[in-house]
Amino acid sequence: MKKIIVIATVAVLAATGGVAFTALTAAQDPQETSQNAAEAKAITIWRDPGCGCCDAYADYLEANGFSVTRVDDRDFDKRSVEMGVPERGIGCHLAKIDGYVVSGLVPVEIIERLVSERPDITGITLPGMPANAPGMAPAKTGTLKTYAFGDGGVSVYSDE
Repeated sequence: MKKIIVIATVAVLAATGGVAFTALTAAQDPQETSQNAAEAKAITIWRDPGCGCCDAYADYLEANGFSVTRVDDRDFDKRSVEMGVPERGIGCHLAKIDGYVVSGLVPVEIIERLVSERPDITGITLPGMPANAPGMAPAKTGTLKTYAFGDGGVSVYSDE
């Protein structure tokens, strides 16, 4: 079902004393809205082509509704630093979603919170390859400390 919005403008024509009506109709298609939501969950991952945990992590993202583009990049660590990830904070791979940089095996709920809250940061990172992180384990267990980074420095973004 389409939602129709009609805006009417009334103009008085001084010369003729008449009134003119102009209607503008805009349709919002639910399928288009669904498509926009899917685009918001599009994520690109740069990874070492031989990394099995990166593939497992990408599969995990897809299972949670993300559309994943995988890019083989043996120098993802250099790309990470170029995109603002602190050298000591580099994760297993690099990702970009909705203008944010995400480094490492960050759980989906943290990524979704990032793009929902839209903090004034460059991105987030889960450094290294924690054994209890998605992609390393079948499911996240225990706590994981994710850091925010940007012009304001580095701080804890999530410790859950």
